[in-house]
Amino acid sequence: MVNRLWCETTIPVLWRNPWSYSDINYINKKYLFIIITCYMYDTIKKFITEQGIQLLLGLNQSLLFDYLSFCRSINVNVINSITSIGSSLLYNQFSMQQEFYSLIIRKCQELKYLDISSIKHQIFYFPEAKVRLESLCELKCDTSIDFSYFYGLSHFCQSIQRLIINNTYPKLNHGIVKLIEVQKNLKHFEWNDDFDDDDDVDEFTDKFYEEVFLALEKKADSLNYLRVGIQDIDWIENVYIQDVLPNFYKLKILIIDEIMFFDDDQLEKLRMMIYNELEVINIDFNRLEIISNLIENNGRNLKKLLFKPYEIVDLIYTGYDENSLNFIRKVYENCPSIEYLSIIFPPLKEHFIEFEKLLKICQNLKSLLIVISSNVHENYEGKLLEILIRSAPTNLKEIRFGGELKFSLENLKEFFEKWRGRNALSIITIDPIYAEEDYTNLVNKYKRDGVIKDFKCVSHTLFNYCI
Repeated sequence: MVNRLWCETTIPVLWRNPWSYSDINYINKKYLFIIITCYMYDTIKKFITEQGIQLLLGLNQSLLFDYLSFCRSINVNVINSITSIGSSLLYNQFSMQQEFYSLIIRKCQELKYLDISSIKHQIFYFPEAKVRLESLCELKCDTSIDFSYFYGLSHFCQSIQRLIINNTYPKLNHGIVKLIEVQKNLKHFEWNDDFDDDDDVDEFTDKFYEEVFLALEKKADSLNYLRVGIQDIDWIENVYIQDVLPNFYKLKILIIDEIMFFDDDQLEKLRMMIYNELEVINIDFNRLEIISNLIENNGRNLKKLLFKPYEIVDLIYTGYDENSLNFIRKVYENCPSIEYLSIIFPPLKEHFIEFEKLLKICQNLKSLLIVISSNVHENYEGKLLEILIRSAPTNLKEIRFGGELKFSLENLKEFFEKWRGRNALSIITIDPIYAEEDYTNLVNKYKRDGVIKDFKCVSHTLFNYCI
């Protein structure tokens, strides 16, 4: 729609992964269905129409590009939804899916991304499948798929770098274990339990976890991204933390999506974990003492330190004040490269002093998530804003204010005025007071002036950082 050069440049980019555009309703937008069916041989079209499958108008038009030759991906869920356009009968949809997979594998020059959640077709039996699957870099799947399917994939897919597994069916699946074992350069691994608590979880569930992570341990030389969400908290606390996690010594990104509690032996194991290359920690460990230990050992290259402040259990113990103070110190002593930081502390004089010291030392900070926990009725909000104006690093572009922080209109106006000349600031809050008209008018004024880039009021779930 601009010119020929733009068109010829853009089409290959858009068609690398034509199933990935979340704002497209693929059933209502029928263009993909039309384009893919254009590739079918006339004999196949005739056979399909004889089965009662409706082919749409436009099939006789010549294509401007060989679109499928640019495709580098297959997404089973999207393709399944597209094939439902031609017929509502499950048998007919199954036949169309088979034809679509065959076409894509035949036409695409190399396959990089494969999402086979809910697949029912053994695509590795297609004539061109071996060559295509050998180039696969990313695979997304779930455990409900029969183990034999993974055995079939493991013959060809041995260069996967990103493996994402949803555990939707908590039963032993040796095929997944085999698929992990044959990988030669696995760098990115995600595991997410996604089954209902009332599912029939058999006695082999723990054994399944054990076999999966023992196979994963053998990839420690290449693995640099690990994300784990396991519903069996006893297993992850007693086995995973103590015996498995310390062995992934080359990790750069560690994400653990479950809240855990630890006894003294487990805490000692955590204190001993050392990852010399770690850049991101995003965890639900809910004690500041544990997080402080982790950053003391692993903070040198740390760029993101993220956790959920509202889950911190230190708040209910007498040691919270000291633990939060120690946490601030550990950050500025051990994390010179920190860019994204979650932090929680009470509004005490010593904490504000240490927080300001952190701002002055950690000059790479781009984003701060701040929660002030307090039952003290005093104007500490103004003091916090003063410290940010006085000592915030020049790179700071986003602040998330949580807890009981409620800034007056006067305090906010003064803060915005003094922020002039710096990076336009994005602010995220959770208090609905900022949606009131007076606050909205104030924010809009400073948006127009270029002082504020964005100002949002969100829920607790969206307030925390997401990776």
